[in-house]
Amino acid sequence: MNLARIAKPSVPLFALLLAACSGTVPAARPARPLAASEVPVPRQPANLSPVRGLTVPQLLARFGQPRLDVTEGKGRKLQFVGPICVLDTYLYPPERGSGEASVTWVDARQRDGSPLDQASCVAALTKRK
Repeated sequence: MNLARIAKPSVPLFALLLAACSGTVPAARPARPLAASEVPVPRQPANLSPVRGLTVPQLLARFGQPRLDVTEGKGRKLQFVGPICVLDTYLYPPERGSGEASVTWVDARQRDGSPLDQASCVAALTKRK
């Protein structure tokens, strides 16, 4: 058996393992807050268009009193709960100019946290009034 052949492939592997154990970790850059225009907004199904764009008074008229009303920075979250689901609506003011905050994102789930079609939750909450 030729030991030189066996040793050659293991030298680069040993060097990599040794480098990994050296303990030097590059310093992390501190994160800066993202501006509202930099936050990616995933597309939502078109069937939620009746909820997207609604203002607080319109949401209250449609779903009743929210279970939660949380404000953080310029954003506001209203959470509506029904017998089968929880609907979180996120409202933000317009980027340019003045105006009332409106729904830009909606999230829905069953009461136990399981996934649920958002349109079904909107329909169930609308019917409960």
